[in-house]
Amino acid sequence: MTVAVPHASHWGAFDALVEGGRVAAVRPFARDRFPGSLIASVPDIVHAPSRIDRPYVRRGWLRGERAGAPRGGDPFVPVDWDRAIRLVAGEIDRVRRAHGNTAIFGGSYGWSSAGRFHHARTQLHRCLNTLGGCTGQLTNYSYAAGMTLMPHIVGTNDCITGPATDWPAIIANARVLLCFGGLPLKNGEVCSGGAGEGQYRRWLREAGSAGLRVVNVSPLAQDAPDFLRAEWLPIRPGTDTALMLALAHVIVAEGREDKAFLATHCTGWDRLRAYLLGETDGQPKTPGWAAPITGIAPETTMALARAIATEPTMITAAWSIQRQDYGEQPYWMTVALAAITGGIGRPGTGFAFGYGSINGVGNPRHDLPVPALSAGRNPTGLFIPVARVTDMLEKPGGICEYNGRRIVYPDTKLIWWAGGNPFHHHQDLNRFLRAWARAETIVINEPWWTALARHADIVLPATTTLERNDIAASSRDRFVLAMRQAIPPQAQARDDFAILADICDALGLRDRFTEQRDEAAWLRHLYDTARAGWTASGVETPDFDGFWEAGFLEFTPPERPFVLFEGFRADPYADPLNTPSGKIELYSETIAGFGYDDCPGHPVWKEPKEWLGAPAAARYPLHLLSFQPATRLHGQLDQGRVSLASKVAGREPVLIGPADAAARGIKTGDVVRIFNDRGACLGGAVVTEGILPGVVAMATGAWLDPLEPGAPGSLCVHGNPNVLTRDEGTSRLGQGPVAQSCLVEIERWTEPVPPVRVHAPPPIEEA
Repeated sequence: MTVAVPHASHWGAFDALVEGGRVAAVRPFARDRFPGSLIASVPDIVHAPSRIDRPYVRRGWLRGERAGAPRGGDPFVPVDWDRAIRLVAGEIDRVRRAHGNTAIFGGSYGWSSAGRFHHARTQLHRCLNTLGGCTGQLTNYSYAAGMTLMPHIVGTNDCITGPATDWPAIIANARVLLCFGGLPLKNGEVCSGGAGEGQYRRWLREAGSAGLRVVNVSPLAQDAPDFLRAEWLPIRPGTDTALMLALAHVIVAEGREDKAFLATHCTGWDRLRAYLLGETDGQPKTPGWAAPITGIAPETTMALARAIATEPTMITAAWSIQRQDYGEQPYWMTVALAAITGGIGRPGTGFAFGYGSINGVGNPRHDLPVPALSAGRNPTGLFIPVARVTDMLEKPGGICEYNGRRIVYPDTKLIWWAGGNPFHHHQDLNRFLRAWARAETIVINEPWWTALARHADIVLPATTTLERNDIAASSRDRFVLAMRQAIPPQAQARDDFAILADICDALGLRDRFTEQRDEAAWLRHLYDTARAGWTASGVETPDFDGFWEAGFLEFTPPERPFVLFEGFRADPYADPLNTPSGKIELYSETIAGFGYDDCPGHPVWKEPKEWLGAPAAARYPLHLLSFQPATRLHGQLDQGRVSLASKVAGREPVLIGPADAAARGIKTGDVVRIFNDRGACLGGAVVTEGILPGVVAMATGAWLDPLEPGAPGSLCVHGNPNVLTRDEGTSRLGQGPVAQSCLVEIERWTEPVPPVRVHAPPPIEEA
């Protein structure tokens, strides 16, 4: 007998079809007119050979090999749950007594579950905050530079995370869609918190049918789907700011700027204008100046500038273009270019970030609360920028300059991670592994033997979402979705809430953590809290039991599309921005006052440290772009059928142009070695016309699989590009990652091809 159980994930809502206690298959949520392909992998990952079946402890850790011991090569020893709980509780108590709570690093950055209660990162931080706090993390890997910059420029970072101007407004009013980083279709498969409908794909198709002129400014043609009939403007990676400056120069030199908007709604225009015209540095930012930087002909730039100055234009920037050296600059200049054209606050025009980076940006939706668990307050008050983990581990007592602050790095003794995977997100993984070894104890809550679990000391097996009840909801989606438990916990897996409650119990704080609620009581509480907000907004909804029985809520879309900064446009004095001037800050006195030479007071062109124009390009002549995959969510689902089917010779595909491939004797299907001074990995070559010469591209998320486990610097045989990327901050302002500023070389692999072993358990040694 097959039972259909409603459930949800970051990659879509679905019914789990359960037979004999196993998830046999899935079918898309009936209300989703545009379901994605990733849900097909759900049965594979729930019942994967890589599931962790019981608690384990690294053999070397049990023998006293703690700080300084390399991790990743030791076998693991199984233990029972009682011992595992005692070991973790004992380590927390030892570290906080001997070194203070800041010596505990609560990592767990990552997507975790779409469920709002069993959200591992929130659960872990709630636990650690109950126990006196920890060192936490600020910002994220996706858009850290922009996230820190935008409050200085427009008073909020909502323009990055949403709401953004709704797609219907763009389709009805814009004539040009200028897209830095493109509008890749693949990213429309995922939405943090889950989604009842893949609306991004719908809106792109409607935009394509509406006759919008779409310009894809990207080294990759695939960053715009074919049905958009986009003009491809192949640009050298890392040079978007130079192109934007040249576009602005043409508009200003020809007197086409919106002088009234710049005078009434912006501050600092005189300083930025002087820079554009070369009055401050002797170099006008003309199309001729930009051409050798960007690779785009001056006449192309001039024609595009005139188009966006005369036609209603929406200027978009993908999250990816700020993950580079000086990544704040293209985002700042995106706002400036939109201000110069005068489109900000008008229906369908202006600027926006994140279209094409995730499903949901630009979806019409009322501003309503979503059910959410609070992590509470961190009593230590200590946070580091999320991408500075390696620096923190390497330099206890060192200083991190961030957004006008000086953060002192703690001496980290204990790392606890749940619901995330730094071996996917972080850069320069070989350097990271050496720093990772400095911790005395590393605790991981994880369902699978990922690279993170393999490099831990105490491994606690967590349930997948199919093994518990939860509620999925997103601020970018009109649905609230029931996630009903489909199958019992597999083997000895337990949910994070139960694990953490027992650890708090061992330390005498169970009731403070649980608030004397079990899973069922918490779900009802979170729903009822959100429902009170819905009622206050005039939206009638069923009680929890009615919702749970139906399996979902669907809110009607608003009648009128949202337009970003519409009120500010109409009256900047009645509806000012939350900036010091109340206006758009094209020059920021606050940022200038920080004195950062890597992020001055207005947007500028700064030559990246790694790009095709750098001296290092003589040795490593290919620019590597590491993009988000189409076949999984970051590293999630890598062991599923969709991801596995995309591999080339069992490795992660690497895209390379025909001329670059021919020069190296490479053809599609070859196993190749991608390398630089930081590391090397294997990949499967795919020769394609749709990539700028001198550029190669590889998806992130292939599970790290070192040829020699436990040896930093070892070849990754599976194809994790973060063994190649550089670990440095975008600037002292944002301290975001610079993964897209990366030079490499590629060669055919001529030795026997090593097997990929990471989707099977590591060595286990019975006690």
